[in-house]
Amino acid sequence: MMTMTQSGAPLPSGRGSLSILLCLMMAFSTLPAVDNGSSELRVIFDTDMGNDVDDALALAMLHSLESRGEVKILAVTLTKDNAWAAPYVNLVNTFYGRGDIPVGAVRNGKTPEDSKMIRMPAEAKREDGAPLYPRRLQDGRHAPEATTLLRQILVAEQDGAVTIIQVGFSTNLARLLGTPGDATSMLSGQELVARKVRALFVMAGNFADDKAEYNIKTDLRSAQKLFNQWPTPIVASGFEVGNSIIYPARSIENDFKYTAHHPIVDAYRAYMKMPYNRPTWDLTAVLAAVRPDREYFSLSPAGRITVTPDGKTVFAPSATGKHRCLKVDTTQRARVLEAFLYLVTQPPAHSAR
Repeated sequence: MMTMTQSGAPLPSGRGSLSILLCLMMAFSTLPAVDNGSSELRVIFDTDMGNDVDDALALAMLHSLESRGEVKILAVTLTKDNAWAAPYVNLVNTFYGRGDIPVGAVRNGKTPEDSKMIRMPAEAKREDGAPLYPRRLQDGRHAPEATTLLRQILVAEQDGAVTIIQVGFSTNLARLLGTPGDATSMLSGQELVARKVRALFVMAGNFADDKAEYNIKTDLRSAQKLFNQWPTPIVASGFEVGNSIIYPARSIENDFKYTAHHPIVDAYRAYMKMPYNRPTWDLTAVLAAVRPDREYFSLSPAGRITVTPDGKTVFAPSATGKHRCLKVDTTQRARVLEAFLYLVTQPPAHSAR
């Protein structure tokens, strides 16, 4: 395991490094500045929690980043239509001292299948029969519907203040775009997103190989609608980015010994037979969204992402495009993994909220 350093590296020196830094600053300058009276990024996390364990690692990262004052988690919405998904998210939030974070669940979603990684921690009991991980939400069917919750959260926020991180399917956000005005706001979903959302960061697509990526192909129509109609900038972390940065099993085995039981560790152990390493697809979208100025990644030029009828994603450069793709080189991969290991394993700060 590499030696941990501070979360951000010093700015590079030299003309070549300065040029790279200026290019990165120009690339991210298309994102509106945050002006909400606080330095923390106000985030909605949209996830298919239960389909892969990287979603759980990404949620742990977000909690660590909130404990560090970098993020405010406004809500978590789910695109996995399974009764255990929302309870698992709620128990993780409770474990980190933030059980009041609203959790919204998809209805008629694409993946209702059982998942041990979310069910087993939720079912775990102490010797006296009490839940091992306390939670307020017992059944995902009792959670608010995701698009309704999304509208409520956005209405309550300042204009241009919200960053959305989508690491699952596009189901909820595509449905949000199609919502009409309601009691919370006269604005349509499209208008509400355009007014309230600063940027959307997604783990979706494959921009290195001519293959359909899981998050895209599972709800193809929603992905097509999202990339065609979403009104704000989109930054996409393709399959190839997270697939090149591997989270090590040794971290699960060694870095959480500050507690006897941890819901992220239990989910990881339940997902597959240990020990195993796992790509960090969803974590890349979180890190890029929260720390865009740390040079963890590079960005493509501005352009347009199109989703083909067979689920492939095609990026075409365009000066007027609102889409960009993440890129990562060998040096950046080492720094990104270092950040992942540090943030995922950070102990909860129960006084945070």
